[in-house]
Amino acid sequence: MSFLVLLLLVWIEKFSAWRLRLQQDGWWQAWLQRVEGEEPAANHTGWQLLCLILLPLFLLGLLLWGLESVAYGWLAFPVHLLVMLYSLGRGDLLAQQGPFRDAWRRGDQQGALHAAERDMGVTAEQGDELLARVQGHLLWQSCQGFFVVIFWYALLGPLVALAYRLLALTEQQAASPVLRERAGQWRHALDWLPVRLLISSFALVGNFVAVSRGYLAELLNWDIEGQRLVAEAGRTAAEVPAQASGEAGLRTLDALWHLLLRTAVVWYAALALWILLI
Repeated sequence: MSFLVLLLLVWIEKFSAWRLRLQQDGWWQAWLQRVEGEEPAANHTGWQLLCLILLPLFLLGLLLWGLESVAYGWLAFPVHLLVMLYSLGRGDLLAQQGPFRDAWRRGDQQGALHAAERDMGVTAEQGDELLARVQGHLLWQSCQGFFVVIFWYALLGPLVALAYRLLALTEQQAASPVLRERAGQWRHALDWLPVRLLISSFALVGNFVAVSRGYLAELLNWDIEGQRLVAEAGRTAAEVPAQASGEAGLRTLDALWHLLLRTAVVWYAALALWILLI
């Protein structure tokens, strides 16, 4: 059933806007505010984070447990699909790039800076840094919004996929710096393995030699930030520069997107083979 869910996930993501309509985080923001308001974050951060994550997971687990005993578990199928759609990253990556690409194509660096900050949350002190930041944003959002989620779903099911998204939302939206930091630490633990597998996949579909030489020694380093590692390895695998002007700069984004698509095909093929073998 998990492979069918992942196939439908790709189809829905490509041909509909269901994900954007489903990803309404108002309930989560209300729950976050309630939990943060109960106790001082500095003294009860761990308990707050457990309350934030475990209660939604408990309710979901209870629902799935009840449904899996009916009709051979097929009633749980739509729940799996809805949870996975909710657990994917927020926003439309390609649509967010539209105004930036128009400004970059015109050579309007100020307009590109403004569009990147407004639509993608990407900032840069100088126009020369902006393209590299946008490249990194594309790679990291694809990683944390898609690859990490499907990895944990395929391995451990929808509960862990949802837990990862709730940790990401907590890190982004919590008012307490201490709570955001703790959520980031837990999220880093969930990022670590799928990020390394993603970089290995980049090597398979891109420049294998360059990625192996540049990042093989760093793959087991627990402390290195996943976002930086994915951005640097992705550029290396796709053989694109961090700085380019006009159409040449936009072609680097296209090359990175194609790298991500090829990597997704590899992941799905590997998952299909794994299901057949077991």
